[in-house]
Amino acid sequence: MQYRVTLQRVEELMLGLPEDTPADDPRMVELTLLGNLVADYDEEHYPIGKPSLVDVIKLRMYEMGLNQLSLSKLLGINPARVCEYLSGKRTPTLHQARIISQKLNIDPAIVLGV
Repeated sequence: MQYRVTLQRVEELMLGLPEDTPADDPRMVELTLLGNLVADYDEEHYPIGKPSLVDVIKLRMYEMGLNQLSLSKLLGINPARVCEYLSGKRTPTLHQARIISQKLNIDPAIVLGV
């Protein structure tokens, strides 16, 4: 109940304050404090997990307009192997992970699963 009331107040403040409101304005101070409380609560109760490599590759494929065949050509990896990666049946070798990271601009930590 308090969470919803706090969210409503944050929304009221965000919509009611002009962008050039000084940081020391009491309403801006209130917005900052309440915003931080909501963010902390959300992080504790509704954590967002790390994205899977499969999800990130599929997102990049969409963004770059690639299908599995064009992805395999871009990466220089056998199409069957790409299919195994996208189905989650196999993880890339270190060498292949490096290529995926570089060619698709994916954070190495995501590619390596760390």
